[in-house]
Amino acid sequence: MKIDQSDVELLAAWRAGDSAAGDALFERWFDTLYRFFRNKAGEGVEDLVHDTFMACIAGKEFRGDSSFKTWLFTVARHTLYAHLKKQQKRGDELDVEEVSIASLGTSPSGLLARKGEEKLMLQALRAIPIDLQIALELFYWEDLDGPDIAAALEIPEGTVRSRLRRAREALEDQLAKLAEDPSLVQSTKTGLETWARGLREQLVRS
Repeated sequence: MKIDQSDVELLAAWRAGDSAAGDALFERWFDTLYRFFRNKAGEGVEDLVHDTFMACIAGKEFRGDSSFKTWLFTVARHTLYAHLKKQQKRGDELDVEEVSIASLGTSPSGLLARKGEEKLMLQALRAIPIDLQIALELFYWEDLDGPDIAAALEIPEGTVRSRLRRAREALEDQLAKLAEDPSLVQSTKTGLETWARGLREQLVRS
């Protein structure tokens, strides 16, 4: 196996039975997927990462309509939704436009923020609707632009800007509701982008 193989080449080789290619792809993207799941799932984050890779093998071929990273987040999002639906009561629908991770009673596994603003930010993210949480995290933590976020969420590109605006408004509302110290709210709102992006590295394996 070539060390400099692209993601697409590694995926194709893995599908063809090359386990070393699968290991390389897994190692390349593990931290990214771990970060995606860590603030949304309790126990079993690594299992969700594994399930996402297995879905990449068992699902549709990567057609190159978007970047590999964007496609991987699409697969991860479907994996997350399937996981959350299993936790719902029989017959209940998972409305990701209304339901939040916090309302589902899921606690992040071993996730400790170092600063008050960071802790408040994580709590607020988990308290807004899931689709809005994902949109913000893809924007702040993964540096996806409008077209990539649209592709990952499978929505029209023109919808992304309004969704991010609604997500920020919902986040600010939750910051105000959750904070015990008003000054902490103001600090978090003023440095929203800084605090949001600062959480990125804390959400990988530790």
